Parts: sequence; C-alpha cells; structure tokens
Amino acid sequence: MKERHGRNRPRRAGRQDTDRDRSTRPVSARDGANAAGKPAKQSAVAASTTPPRERRTGKRPEQRIPVILETAGSDGFQLIDSGQGEKLEQYGPYRIVRPEAQALWPRQLSEAEWARADAIFSGEQDDEATGRWRFPTTPLGETWPMRLLDIDFHGRFTAFRHVGVFPEQLAHWTFLREQIANAGRPVRVLNLFGYTGVASLVAAKAGAEVTHVDASKKAIGWARENQALAGLEDRPIRWICDDAMKFIAREERRDSRYDIILTDPPKFGRGPNGEVWQLFDHLPVMLDICRSILSDDAIALVLTAYSIRASFYSIHELMRETMRGAGGLVESGELVLREASGDRALSTSLFSRWIGT
Repeated sequence: MKERHGRNRPRRAGRQDTDRDRSTRPVSARDGANAAGKPAKQSAVAASTTPPRERRTGKRPEQRIPVILETAGSDGFQLIDSGQGEKLEQYGPYRIVRPEAQALWPRQLSEAEWARADAIFSGEQDDEATGRWRFPTTPLGETWPMRLLDIDFHGRFTAFRHVGVFPEQLAHWTFLREQIANAGRPVRVLNLFGYTGVASLVAAKAGAEVTHVDASKKAIGWARENQALAGLEDRPIRWICDDAMKFIAREERRDSRYDIILTDPPKFGRGPNGEVWQLFDHLPVMLDICRSILSDDAIALVLTAYSIRASFYSIHELMRETMRGAGGLVESGELVLREASGDRALSTSLFSRWIGT
C-alpha cells in the first residue's frame, strides 16, 4: 500500500454505479445479498431519532489533502487489468471478471488473457439489478479460501457481483494494524457496518478488543465463520447484530468509549422496521456520536464513503468540523487500486480519517 499526498486541486470523484454502489437497500434483501451483493450490513434510522446536536467548538484539526491511499495488490489479490466497463481481478486461486463503470479506458491485455477467467459476472453495471456468475472452464462452489494480511477468510460469489471483500480497504486495514501495534496499551476498536469481519479480524489479531456491528444476521454469521477459519476464536470480538445508529446512541448513553472507530455507511438504507437512512441527512449526526464515544486518548476515526456524488472535500470538511477542539490531523482523499502493470489506477471510494496526537 502506497500513500501519496499533495496540494494540487483534486478531481471531483463521482460514485454512481461503482463496484460498491449501495444506493438501494430493499428490506427484503436484509438477510441475504443486498443490492450490492453485500449482505445488508448498513444502519438505518428514522429521522425522528436524529435531532440536532450541539455545535462543536474549538480549533479545527490540522489537515493533509489530497491523500491517495493506493493498494497495489498482494499474494491474495491483484487487479490484473481493467477497461471497457469491466475489471479483471485475481482473488486467491481465481481469476474473476466483473463490471466496473469507472473503467472508461481501453483494456491493456489481450482478449485471450481475459478469456482465461475462472468466473465472469453477467448482469447490469447498476448494483440494483441481480445477475449470475458464469464459470467458463470448471463449475466452482459458492465459497473459496482467501488470505490477506495473514488473515484467512472466505470469498463468496454473491448474486450482486460482489465477493465478500473490498481489497482497497487493505490501506485502512494496514493503518489499523500499525496503530494497534504501536499503541503500547490496550486498544478498543468499534467496527460499524462491519460486513464479513475482515477488518475486525485484523484488529483482533493485532491485539485489540473489538466490537463488530452489522444489521444483517447473515453477515454476522459469515463473519463468525471467518473468525473460525482465521483461527481467532479465542480473541475478544463481540459480534453485534443491530442497527448501527441505534447501537452508537446506546453506547453514548452508557458512556462507553473506543480508541479506534471504523465506519463505512451506505448512501441509502432501510431498516427491518422501515427506518430510513440517508447519507447526507444522517452522516453528520452519526459522526458526531462517534466523536462522543471516542476515548480521551483516542487514536483514530476512519470514514469510508462509496457511491456518493461529491468530492472528498465534502466529508473532509465534515470530519474537521466534527473533530473541532480534539487536536490531531484529518487527512482525506481516495482509495485506489493499482493495476498489475503499474500504469493505471482505479478509484473505488472516498475516505476521511482523523488521527489523534
């Protein structure tokens, strides 16, 4: 993973129809694959439960922008090529072709190289539509073994073209592992919208006490399977199946505190009781509550945002306002995947993270 930053004016980064576009979250999909193929992990909350909160005061944190967190691949993952609305990836033992609306450029590799794929997803680029996997050579099972950052877990062919892991998050996972290892003290980590639990397992293996929150029972079950596969069943991980907003509101009332909080909310979501989550309506309150449950000597608050029509500046300025008076540094930018050739990078998401001093 490489980190690049500078002062040049960044391009605006739209997020419609990307690999992680989660703009629709039908209630009927909550215990299965949702509109992105990702079991519906997202929080949902009624607007009536998010009253205005007191404005933060004090000096805003220092800033570093733009920052590009780049994942160049590993033994377990590689972006082999991309172009013409698709991407060719290596996940563990399998070469996979999936739609990628942001791959506007021509492919670099030959058709013969692309034809060597073990699995090809056929379907619309829009994540609201389901599709099907085609296996050109040998029929494959639903799951297969994966390993990233020395963590074993299962990849899975879902009905919405996703495979249970988002490799651009390796940049955040590496940061997480390093912060825990260098803390020199016990560290409590909260992983909101935790999905299949790889980040939680990385944190637990590094020595943290982890609370993993996801609204999908199926996702929690998958995460527990990954814990067993990784041989980390003895590590202190709380698996919480709950609405993320409701959970952090309770933690605030309980005066619970965490040293690191990871959060990856969707653009739009519906909860099991008809609650509605809208990113631009509820994100400020969610971050403010997260600020409230950070410990006095907190290490980091990390936000990743997929599928939003905005520059990273939107969440960057929100993070700096949220962390007024807390000191530290806010750095924001994009997560990108570097192709194997090294010539091109594919942007996947926006991020902002506050780092304590």
